[in-house]
Amino acid sequence: MSTEELSEQEVIRRNSLTELRKLGIEPYPAEEFPVNAKTEEIRANYSPEKNNFKEVIIAGRLMSRRIMGKASFAELQDDKGRIQLYLNRDEICEGEDKTLYNTVFKKLMDIGDIIGIKGFVFLTQVGELTVHVKEIKILSKALRPLPVVKKKDGVVFDSFSDLEQRYRQRYVDLIVNPSVKDVFIRRAKIMDTMRSFFNKQGYTEVETPILQSIPGGAAARPFITHHNSLNIPLYLRIADELYLKRLIVGGFDGVYEFAKDFRNEGMDRTHNPEFTVMEIYVAYKDYNWMMNFTEEMLELIATTLYGKTLLPMGDNEIDFKRPYPRITMQQSILDHTGFDIGGKSEDELKEICKKLEIEVDPSMGTGKLIDEIFGAKCEGTYIQPTFIIDYPKEMSPLTKKHRTKPGLTERFELMVNGKELANAYSELNDPIDQKERFEYQLRLSAKGDDEAMFIDHDFLRALEYGMPPTSGMGIGIDRLAMLMTNSISIQDVLFFPQMKPEKKAAQDDADELFEALGISNEWVKVVKKMGIKKVQSLKEIKPGKFFNDICGYNKKNKLGLKNPAMDDVIQWLS
Repeated sequence: MSTEELSEQEVIRRNSLTELRKLGIEPYPAEEFPVNAKTEEIRANYSPEKNNFKEVIIAGRLMSRRIMGKASFAELQDDKGRIQLYLNRDEICEGEDKTLYNTVFKKLMDIGDIIGIKGFVFLTQVGELTVHVKEIKILSKALRPLPVVKKKDGVVFDSFSDLEQRYRQRYVDLIVNPSVKDVFIRRAKIMDTMRSFFNKQGYTEVETPILQSIPGGAAARPFITHHNSLNIPLYLRIADELYLKRLIVGGFDGVYEFAKDFRNEGMDRTHNPEFTVMEIYVAYKDYNWMMNFTEEMLELIATTLYGKTLLPMGDNEIDFKRPYPRITMQQSILDHTGFDIGGKSEDELKEICKKLEIEVDPSMGTGKLIDEIFGAKCEGTYIQPTFIIDYPKEMSPLTKKHRTKPGLTERFELMVNGKELANAYSELNDPIDQKERFEYQLRLSAKGDDEAMFIDHDFLRALEYGMPPTSGMGIGIDRLAMLMTNSISIQDVLFFPQMKPEKKAAQDDADELFEALGISNEWVKVVKKMGIKKVQSLKEIKPGKFFNDICGYNKKNKLGLKNPAMDDVIQWLS
């Protein structure tokens, strides 16, 4: 950031940085600061009767300050909460030199600075838990001001609430909106609960490649990159399914992975191009077993987080207590549209879509058409956890044929709050059938379906060595976190969601345009530092206010410039 782009506050803070160093104070010290307590621990365990916490060392951000002559109050925020500080000039400056209090604390420290303090805990006369500061030290000087968030009687004013800014500057969001951190702590607890659940069953957590020569395991558009040394294209994985099933072939009875997957598709409140999914594969199981397993896992997560299964989600309450209803896809579509899709040809399905006013294109095969009908007319109606089961073969290229229903497969998707949360199969382990399914996908690709699967010949080779009967399940961690934290957007449960590029600030008017008004070059630089980038903006300012502002800026920042006359300012703005 060049000097011309700095705000007034940023200039002041940089000047304070310089002054601190002149005083021999390093604003970014390298040595350890040996914290021995957290605000949460102090609040939970302090007792006036025990007179404990007599020597506490805590660190965090300076979040507020009330200076009252020789004594002051402030607030420190660490990663567990806030606590009040009490500072007395003569206690933190024991000798004649009062610089640390009078200059450093009162003038050179700013809200947002990271500080360390040593002292003891006590209760004020009004019962406020407070740390009586004996020593104070700057640990990191903040050069940008935090958004001003005010509270009165528990009500927040001027909150940092602009969603775009919160998502782009999550670091600021976490500082000034501490409750945001709770969402991510719960997200971590969700994953920890799942790990513990799987590990107790004896399943092994593994890692599979993110860069893949063939993007397999799902129907999705991949991101493509290039490996320079090998001179080959590579793809960011869209799923880890085919690698995990290779491990089942290799002799593991149960494997799972928390994976970062990537799909080069649209973005909305439930989709991000980079997302986290958990996939698990267990040998000698089928999709009926997996439904029971999934119910048990979700009920456990809800009770671990909240001690109950009935959780709020927007205007609804969702109950994760098992068992969940099981409805065939064919029955679901019949219930919601009146059309029976059983045994329908591609042309017949297109005619149904036309009657339902669902847009189709020539690249869509029967599976895609059925998926469009279900997505448009059925999916959004399932608020409570519901298994949609027995998908058509054309929709499920990696799934075992249904044992009793011709044309269908042993697959389920778990719908919650109108969206798919989990997808699972009795896994296809017949290599000849699998090859035919891949070849069908290849024909769809030739018709223009850019989400059709590639043929993975090495995976077919693995199946030819024999894969035991297996059931697999994938669950979107981001969507699960949304449900378990009552978050309406996927961006609320991702620390750093993908965003459109920031709009660049409008180009500043050239200095010459300001100088044409009679403003000298040295004052042009001051005017721009004050945030006035356009000549037109000057026309909207009252001369008296502008005169006071620039003279005050000159004095506050010790620029040493000769102030203009009031008549000069009137001429500039005329």
